[in-house]
Amino acid sequence: MKILKPIVYYILGIFGILCVSIMPKRFMEAQQPDAGGLFHIGEYVQTLWPFIVDFFNPDSWVYMYGRPQKPFPLLETLWEPFVYSMQVLVGALLLGFVLAFLLAFTANFLPKFLLNPLKRILDIFESVPDLVVAILLQMMVIWVYQATDVRLFRVATYMDEKVFTGPMITLAIIPMVALFKIILLLIEEEYLKEYVTFAKSKGLKQKVIVLQHILKNITPSTFRHAKVIVWGTLSSLFIVERIYNINGITYYMTESLQPMVIAVSLILVFTPFFLFFQGVDLWLDEERVYGQAIVRKRSGRGRLQPVKWLADLAGDAGRSIMRIRKPWNAVWKPLKLFFNHMKNPKFAVGSLFFIGAITYSVIYSAGTDNHIDQTRLFYGEDGELISAPPHSPPEPYLLGTDSLGFSMFDQLVIGAKYTLFFALLIALLRVGIGFFAGIFYAFSLKPRGQKWVEKIVDSIHFLPLSIIAYILLRPILIESAMGFQYSFTERIMLEILILTILVVPLTAVLSGREIKGVLQQEFITSARVMGGGKLHILKKHILPHLGPRLTILFGQQFIQVLLIFMHLGVFDFFLGGTNRSFGLVGDPPRSMTYEWSGLLGSAKMSLSSGHYWIVLLPLLAFMLAIFAMQFIIQGVKEVQQAKVGVIYKWKRKKDRQFKMDVHTTTLHPDPDPENFTRVRNHDHFA
Repeated sequence: MKILKPIVYYILGIFGILCVSIMPKRFMEAQQPDAGGLFHIGEYVQTLWPFIVDFFNPDSWVYMYGRPQKPFPLLETLWEPFVYSMQVLVGALLLGFVLAFLLAFTANFLPKFLLNPLKRILDIFESVPDLVVAILLQMMVIWVYQATDVRLFRVATYMDEKVFTGPMITLAIIPMVALFKIILLLIEEEYLKEYVTFAKSKGLKQKVIVLQHILKNITPSTFRHAKVIVWGTLSSLFIVERIYNINGITYYMTESLQPMVIAVSLILVFTPFFLFFQGVDLWLDEERVYGQAIVRKRSGRGRLQPVKWLADLAGDAGRSIMRIRKPWNAVWKPLKLFFNHMKNPKFAVGSLFFIGAITYSVIYSAGTDNHIDQTRLFYGEDGELISAPPHSPPEPYLLGTDSLGFSMFDQLVIGAKYTLFFALLIALLRVGIGFFAGIFYAFSLKPRGQKWVEKIVDSIHFLPLSIIAYILLRPILIESAMGFQYSFTERIMLEILILTILVVPLTAVLSGREIKGVLQQEFITSARVMGGGKLHILKKHILPHLGPRLTILFGQQFIQVLLIFMHLGVFDFFLGGTNRSFGLVGDPPRSMTYEWSGLLGSAKMSLSSGHYWIVLLPLLAFMLAIFAMQFIIQGVKEVQQAKVGVIYKWKRKKDRQFKMDVHTTTLHPDPDPENFTRVRNHDHFA
């Protein structure tokens, strides 16, 4: 039975890949008069079923290439690029994981005055996007070669020469930092457990305790976190192969939108990671390692039926709305909670960045009517030509211009409202929809159903998110010679929908697990005994516990959305659509909204030409937004830790003054019998 379940999960994963593979074809056909529209389920099924039949026909596994197109054996075409990509990816993961374990083990023995600054540095490195790492690494290699005539490693693939060192280092940095932080946190949590205190009392050395006990106990949790790290690294592979000019599996996956090529490529990437993690799952025996089930299995009338549960919840919500006496509390309480968090400096700095950036962008755009200053040729006061596009800072504009002479400052400011607002919106939709789905998951589904949902959703970790987004958005965002197939509003809405739906299953399961953890607490049982309904328990008990965690999840999703924007921008996929020219000497692709990823896409050649500011300025803008969200996340954590009594390095002035008063107070010497007063006689207890 243990072997049969992974087989079923694998088949379901393959079916999901087949469903995704035909979506680009469906998007292109949806605008035809007889296609029935984009959301016509019947037309989608009619497209899916013949493709599934062809998938089981070996003669259909061909790769069409050339002009005129000729068929080539699909597996033979994809196998060598797949092996090359896996060599880079697996090598980077092994390098990152080994370094993370070694550094975490070493850092565990450092004193706190060295460990705390190290954690701060890790927070900074974790916020640096993979695109920035790749670009800075290439710039460093080029600078060293120009200065010393020593080539550290190749910065790109040329002809038959394969490059390994640069891509592996680039891919290994982020997994190393992420796993390093996770292991440090898990080790700190293990040190608080009783068995560590007992081991110390027996005289065991710290090294022995860590190696023989702590590392063994944190392995299951580390393994679960490794899935998320692998998921992020798969998406990074997509951009790293483009930066280093690697014709790996992602190149063939995105070069052609042939459904069979997409399906087979995704299956090749999906299969090895699925088999590995399923094998480790069986080895660890999750049911034994992780303990008892969170929700007890109930039978008979005790089992909540989905339809009945939704009806009861809707009824409770309706009755609660009717009983509201102060409707303004629905607005005032969230605002009060927000202003309480604004007392934390980190939360305030991060929040003010977004409020200020979006507000200034809206006001600036309204005042200038979205006008972008442009200077073709820059002349001095004496009429002498000083420069041609791109103009370097600070003249004629403070931040310089792009290759067409458009002001970088104007583009960054006008595009800020689109980039930040829609990234915040997508992150909010991911967390909000996932939370409501998680409520249904935790309250309604039986333990067996929850297990199936978890395993099916778990397969998403082995599919690169950026590649899936690329495949689905290409027919929507890229302008053809005949124009766009969808209107501007449709392009915006479809991109929001796709980038949201791709991650909702993961946020739903994550929220559901958090809700189950709260439902396991004793105070929930007490609330039920006192007659509390499902909505009452959800609003009064679950939401206060999950609010901070959902805020942290929202910040993480916002950062992930920004990374996807950056990845898509390198491939000229811009928010709202990519404006392309089809003349003999066409302009570079441009964003219709001037959002920041559009600046990245139009600046791909600026590094080789020495115009670094064109690409570094939008990268800096993305990094500032990521840092600001990291401040918000850290601020929320500190506010919650303050509620449970965690002491910070920076104390309030009154707290310091109180501590000084306590230490300067003259204490009474040893008490005498006269200092005591009898309050009751012993006879009263008889």
